[in-house]
Amino acid sequence: MKIIEVKDKMLGQSIGLKPGDRLLKINGKRVVDEIDYRFRITDDEVLLDVEVDGVIQQFSVEKDYDDDLGVLFEEFKIRKCANDCVFCFVDQNPEGMRSGMYFRDGDYRLSYLYGHYITLTNMGQNELNRIVEQRLSPLYISVHATDVELRKKLLLYGKNDNLMGKLQFLSDNDIELHAQVVLMPELNDGSFLDKTIDDLYSLHPNLRSLSIVPVGLTKHRKGLPELKTVDSNYARRMIDVLDNMNQKYPTEYDHKFIFLSDEFYILSNSNLPEINEYGTLDLIENGVGQVRAFLNQFYKEKESFPEKLKREKTFSIVTGELAYDTMEFHVIPELNKIENLKVNLFKINNNFYGDSVTVAGLLTAKDIISQIRGKDIGDAVWCSHRILNDEGTVTLDDWTLDEMSRELGVPVMVSNDSILEIFNNNINGK
Repeated sequence: MKIIEVKDKMLGQSIGLKPGDRLLKINGKRVVDEIDYRFRITDDEVLLDVEVDGVIQQFSVEKDYDDDLGVLFEEFKIRKCANDCVFCFVDQNPEGMRSGMYFRDGDYRLSYLYGHYITLTNMGQNELNRIVEQRLSPLYISVHATDVELRKKLLLYGKNDNLMGKLQFLSDNDIELHAQVVLMPELNDGSFLDKTIDDLYSLHPNLRSLSIVPVGLTKHRKGLPELKTVDSNYARRMIDVLDNMNQKYPTEYDHKFIFLSDEFYILSNSNLPEINEYGTLDLIENGVGQVRAFLNQFYKEKESFPEKLKREKTFSIVTGELAYDTMEFHVIPELNKIENLKVNLFKINNNFYGDSVTVAGLLTAKDIISQIRGKDIGDAVWCSHRILNDEGTVTLDDWTLDEMSRELGVPVMVSNDSILEIFNNNINGK
């Protein structure tokens, strides 16, 4: 691991480490990434193998348990997914986007660190052993189907990847697991879904949850297999059978085993589950419980709203089709009760990806700008933070917030699912 920074007055500086040196081993064991480093550096006595100017040197260090070297490493190389799934969103991106939009993440380390869903197909026994040794738990697994032949068809992997054997090994070693199925009507539903649920539940309680999300299809599927989407009737049928499914699969926890993503409820115009039905789970980034959590937070935040502003203020919120009704019926009326405050809401159609993509997080800057330019947008425009990449710097079409602001003539900002954050920033004139 290449060191890119050595902090002042820290252990690494005191033993002579410098940027450009490479940490190779700790106590004779290879260090290949930040997780390895954090796991191995906790010993009170460590022997470091470091490559310095092409020569391997050893440093023997005595330290407290919670001391580290005070160094920063270059980012580790992310492992690519080994599959070519028929529904993969990467393949549904148009040409001409930045290279990162075409990368398939299949790295179990990012599953542990950030909750990314992975398939495990590119993992051998060495990686599984490392997960157990370093207790990289929980992990989030994209399953889609457990039937071997159907998995070959869906993942285009070409052979049996021994998914259930890998999951069994992790479960036997007390690694917490959460599974996901991307549901494709008439492909991995019906008896295939029943088998998938049965197989996964056999690993309960260490496999704690199964999230079912509808397949997302863009208009850029030229040359790809034809797939069907989840419509309102299909979504309603799934909700109708969910309770019976969960009664068949009881859990030892404060939550159910099977969850449907919010899209099922919104598509079918059904009531969202209450927040307590999700227990202590945090599956929001998978679209499970996201809307309910947002609404609960909003109703808590609104207790801090004033009844009147000292001067008139107007700002706008933009969102996708999926969240529009929630914002229109629950949020905007409450905000517009405040005297001297006017909040406009704009539904942005996703011309970039097509009508089937309705989530706010996949809106582009060009779609937002083209659809609100010239309208009464007020003093600022607010969007979900999900329109930006993980670094919070650019949109899907490579626009920065500053560039959007210049184009619209007012500040364009993002909030982290908090209306109070939007409210406070506009009240303060930011």
